[in-house]
Amino acid sequence: YRLLVTYNGKCFDVPFIERALGVRLPQAHVDLRYVLKALGYSGGLKGVEKRLDMDREELEGVDGFLAVLLWREYQRRGDKAVLETLLAYNVQDVLNLETLAVFAYNQNVKATPLGPRLTLAPAKPLANPFRANRQVIRKCLGHGW
Repeated sequence: YRLLVTYNGKCFDVPFIERALGVRLPQAHVDLRYVLKALGYSGGLKGVEKRLDMDREELEGVDGFLAVLLWREYQRRGDKAVLETLLAYNVQDVLNLETLAVFAYNQNVKATPLGPRLTLAPAKPLANPFRANRQVIRKCLGHGW
């Protein structure tokens, strides 16, 4: 891809991927964390999503810390429901980036004379192909592992 769009990827994802895989990611990179912060939306991805009334449905309350717990539990037991829940969480992060990118673009373009002509239609959320398991989430939130 010629363009990466992330949330906090400049500080976390890109350096991690480059180190772990021994590759360079030379693409243009839009880190929405900084774009949204300039618009007054700071904090973590889930907090910004909440402020913009984005619903994570069954993934409500699952964050990066719990994602690590899910990964460790999957490695330990090989439970497919745990992996499916982790994949649902990760994919939802990615799917929400389009909504956030369009929102940020529209907010920025409003400030220009051509704003009304350059505004994009809100992103239509794509369906997440993975399903979070509610029992797995309850157990994870209660740190029952």
